[in-house]
Amino acid sequence: MITIFKEGQNVRQEFGGPIMKVVGFEPELIENVITQWEDDMGTIITGKFSESVLVSA
Repeated sequence: MITIFKEGQNVRQEFGGPIMKVVGFEPELIENVITQWEDDMGTIITGKFSESVLVSA
């Protein structure tokens, strides 16, 4: 699988949401891009997304 993003790159969901940083990949999974962002309370949140729903921020 060819990934279109790189670790450390800032991304966001195609239709809005927080700016997230790419922190890793799980190529064998559909939701393969691992991201982190900080919420309004200062909590670091980790999430997984499919490349197809993310765009460069």
